[in-house]
Amino acid sequence: MSKRIYVGGLPFTTTEAEMNALFTTHGAVTSAKLITDRETGQSRGFGFVEMANDAEATTAMEKLNGTDFGGRKLTINEARPMEARTGGGGGRGGDRGGRGGGDRGGYGGGNKW
Repeated sequence: MSKRIYVGGLPFTTTEAEMNALFTTHGAVTSAKLITDRETGQSRGFGFVEMANDAEATTAMEKLNGTDFGGRKLTINEARPMEARTGGGGGRGGDRGGRGGGDRGGYGGGNKW
């Protein structure tokens, strides 16, 4: 069974091929995915590697976690499932309720306590 690994602390110049090569030294790599910024295409400094064998993946995590790669310290652990996002769609911040009434302390018909 394959195991998905989180790889953090990557230099922003790292390529998926370099990630693949780094992990291949510890076993068979199924895939390597570098996460990039949607707008700029710039690396976000982390990615995911999927390895075909659990034992090889565990060895890779143990051997590579905390090591120096391109001048940065790698953070490597088993990837967690992606959490469901909360809030309104598309990063708009949700409904702020900008319309409607409510007593603003002025004249006319508001709540009077």
